[in-house]
Amino acid sequence: MNARPLPANKPSLVVIGNGMAGMRTVEELLKLAPELYDITVFGAEPHGNYNRILLSPLLAGDKNMDDIMLNPREWYGQNGITLHAGDPVVSIDRHRRLVCSRAGVDIRYDRLLLATGSKPFIIPVPGHQLPGVIAFRDIQDVETMLAAARNYRHAVVIGGGLLGLEAANGLLRQGMDVTVVHVMDSLMERQLDKSAAVLLKKALEQKGLRFLLNAQTAEIIGDTQVTAVRFKDGNEIPADLVVMTAGVRPNIGLAQQAGLHCERAIVVDDTLQTYDPRIYAVGECVQHRMATFGLVAPIWDQARVCGAHLAGAGHRRYVQQATATKLKVTGVDLYSAGDFIGGVGSEDLVLRDPRRGVYKRLVINGPHIIGAVLYGDVKDGPWYFELIQNKTDISAMRSQLLFGKALCAEAA
Repeated sequence: MNARPLPANKPSLVVIGNGMAGMRTVEELLKLAPELYDITVFGAEPHGNYNRILLSPLLAGDKNMDDIMLNPREWYGQNGITLHAGDPVVSIDRHRRLVCSRAGVDIRYDRLLLATGSKPFIIPVPGHQLPGVIAFRDIQDVETMLAAARNYRHAVVIGGGLLGLEAANGLLRQGMDVTVVHVMDSLMERQLDKSAAVLLKKALEQKGLRFLLNAQTAEIIGDTQVTAVRFKDGNEIPADLVVMTAGVRPNIGLAQQAGLHCERAIVVDDTLQTYDPRIYAVGECVQHRMATFGLVAPIWDQARVCGAHLAGAGHRRYVQQATATKLKVTGVDLYSAGDFIGGVGSEDLVLRDPRRGVYKRLVINGPHIIGAVLYGDVKDGPWYFELIQNKTDISAMRSQLLFGKALCAEAA
């Protein structure tokens, strides 16, 4: 197919990736320079842009498709954007400044934005390609899980992080018997210390979930459909559906094929520009100063900076900020920030209130708080995070610190 001719008066911006990072960047650009580019967006999924964070409530039945859409198809037309949904780009020709889609659509670009996100990591054990083994990444995965819940009974979720627990809760809510398999000895080890993880496990067991910790998956069993999961110790459990939530990897295949500089992800500078000055990248596919990204807050910051540079208002620089994690896992409030493990010279301040289901642990180093884990009562989380960021001297309020901001203010 011949490349589409472009309007003579407008440069072309092509966006590869119709997810949250790419479309947030386009929204930031449109705020600053709505008429600057002829914009074309390619997306692998046959939808407008939706909120991937809300896939869990969609699975649980608390939301429907309309509730999770951020930019329906009409939005693209209203903003003069050409959308190729369900037609991913398969190649980039940097010499000719041309992208080509799976359906054979060729578009030239003056600026290219890569927002290809990440791919779920499927543990390559025997049987991982059987029907009934899926990830939890998009609307199609949710539809597959809902169909399984209507027709089958046993679900196994591999991975005890946030995504795995949300998938497990959704499947439980849909009536399946669910076992969560985790290779570590405690749940959500990146966000919680072991005491908080034990409380979370008990709360989820009371809801009906089962857990196998320190369990290494050796094989997924089945002929034409998954029927069981076998572990390294020889034990096995029945499974009609296996959901892999064992992490993600930056989706950089297209960038690598185009010869862009990649390490763990696509390397960008403080303006989100790649080593090719015509090509920018944002979101889970990028690596900035050795870091990669999975949380919304830093990706929104990237979108603001990248949108400004695409608009020609290039005075902003992306600066990585410390982030706190506030989560609600199946009705349980959690909050963690900073170095909540601690080390040589650090001390712990701990409050346990089993009757109220509250646990707080603050990690202190000298006159400073350096980390916090809160379970059940998280209202003071942002205040603790502020103390961590500002390196506030907490010596005078140390004895009241666990009881929160209000009591510390009274004591002062």
